[in-house]
Amino acid sequence: MNLPQPHARTEADQAVDVNLTVNGTEVALSLPARVTLSDALRDHLGLTGTHVGCEHGICGMCTVLVDGDAARACLLFAVQLDGAEITTVEGLGWPDELHPLQESFGRHHGLQCGFCTPGFLMSSYDLLTHEPEVQRDDLSTELSGVLCRCTGYRNIIDAVDDVAQAHRGALPGPGNCGQRTLVGRTSATTPAAVAAESDVEEEPTERPEEIELPAGAPTIHIDVTSQLASGPDEVAHVFGDIRLLARCLPGAELTDELGADWYRGRARIALGPMRMAFTGIAHIEEQTADRIVMRAQGKDTGGGAQARIVMSATAVEGGGTALRAEASVFLTGRIAGFGRSLAGDVSRRMFEEFARAVDRAAAGEEEPTAGTRPPGAISLLVATILDRVRAFVRRLTTRGAHRR
Repeated sequence: MNLPQPHARTEADQAVDVNLTVNGTEVALSLPARVTLSDALRDHLGLTGTHVGCEHGICGMCTVLVDGDAARACLLFAVQLDGAEITTVEGLGWPDELHPLQESFGRHHGLQCGFCTPGFLMSSYDLLTHEPEVQRDDLSTELSGVLCRCTGYRNIIDAVDDVAQAHRGALPGPGNCGQRTLVGRTSATTPAAVAAESDVEEEPTERPEEIELPAGAPTIHIDVTSQLASGPDEVAHVFGDIRLLARCLPGAELTDELGADWYRGRARIALGPMRMAFTGIAHIEEQTADRIVMRAQGKDTGGGAQARIVMSATAVEGGGTALRAEASVFLTGRIAGFGRSLAGDVSRRMFEEFARAVDRAAAGEEEPTAGTRPPGAISLLVATILDRVRAFVRRLTTRGAHRR
């Protein structure tokens, strides 16, 4: 471990270098000595699946694996763990291929509010790995280190016992561990390394060789098609002017051209009390009159985002253009804590506003200005909620019609 030497003194805010392997990815962090492992995982690596409850090691919510053994992440300083291998709940499985424990918790409804679920999953994994022959009668005692606020213990025990009986002596290992890019500042000497976030984000001074997206499923996937009154030729004019295209996205501003189809810019997002100002870079991988493919990444002080975006324009029979926007977005930090479904709905709303701005710019009616104010949180959320209410009413109406 990288503990300070007895004769040396490390101030609370003094940065200490620490190297970890987190879910199969090597990361290099420079952190104040007092930063806990739970805070390092959540705030500096964007792995918010590790929940923090009591911060005294009692509730067990923050349980992770350290070198294969369960440990309370709130009781460990990150700098103590130099060279350690950390596995969090994100490493167990992913949405399209859940770990047997995750699948069993869902099938037995072994969760209610879900706050204790990551701790129970990691503790259960540790238990079944080290004691594969554990019996049902012993589970309540063996899992007592994690507290459930909703008193859903019976279903939790059912879920763990089901997996224990199905995988005696051969519990599958974590299925979502492997070398990947974690959103953060990468070291020039260690491609997979991630450094801690600073309090003030600065615009990147150099462009990387490429924007490498994380492996696995994106946080949200967006596929929106909007009908434009403008024709394909007019839309092609907007596609051919990157600065004009960037101004069509509310809150976005292109600040510099780095050459070879690389650009630097800023984007502001306002969602109620969450107000973020991302600085980042984008690379145009493909650009034609009717199609643009780009990758982008940005950071603010509380999170990061990476995305692959494909925009295509297709002529519509009878006039006009269909503008399609597809985006795979990877989020970390506080913005990643926003509900996936709601974040996806809000993102789709933003793309719809973008399409309207493109239509106006293509028609020459209105040319957006750089850094246009981002769409208001209330209007976005109200529109999203109304859409959900309408969809719910349609489902009820459809069910009623079927019953008749």
